[in-house]
Amino acid sequence: MSLAERYPLLHTPARWEWGGLDVRFSTELPPDELVTNVHAVCFVGERIVLCRDDRDVWLLPGGTREAGESVDRCLRRELREEAGARPVGPVRWLGAHHATSDAPEPYRPWQPHPHKAWLWCAADVVLDRSPGNPADAEQILEVRAFPFEDALEHAATDGAHLPELLTLARELHRPDVR
Repeated sequence: MSLAERYPLLHTPARWEWGGLDVRFSTELPPDELVTNVHAVCFVGERIVLCRDDRDVWLLPGGTREAGESVDRCLRRELREEAGARPVGPVRWLGAHHATSDAPEPYRPWQPHPHKAWLWCAADVVLDRSPGNPADAEQILEVRAFPFEDALEHAATDGAHLPELLTLARELHRPDVR
């Protein structure tokens, strides 16, 4: 059975109204120049890290790439800012939501438009400080490493497809865990 058959919500084309984006997930990685956002499924042992923001949504750490910033640098900066985390060991790239925006202009002037991509990865991390909470970013109120089943439930507050993304991350990044 294909990944699309096993993870139908993740692979179903969707509309992200909050961003005016039509998206589709693929394990095919996008060209670097299309990546505008990087997010991570972070593992502390077998637990998954989620961040609760001031809307009471549990989200995966990550965010918007800055002008001239590499994907790796964006990932590391966003993990520090949102989760107080740093990767230990290799990062595994899972795939991306390939997006088309209906906004008249890009979100930030340096970003590609109207086509762009949100890159997803999995990484083992350590939580060794508080989130940075920059003024122009989500305000994180809590960071927790949840047992897998609890993480599935909490991640759904940020999108019905996210439990499938967490399951795919565990399958690809932690193939020996079931």
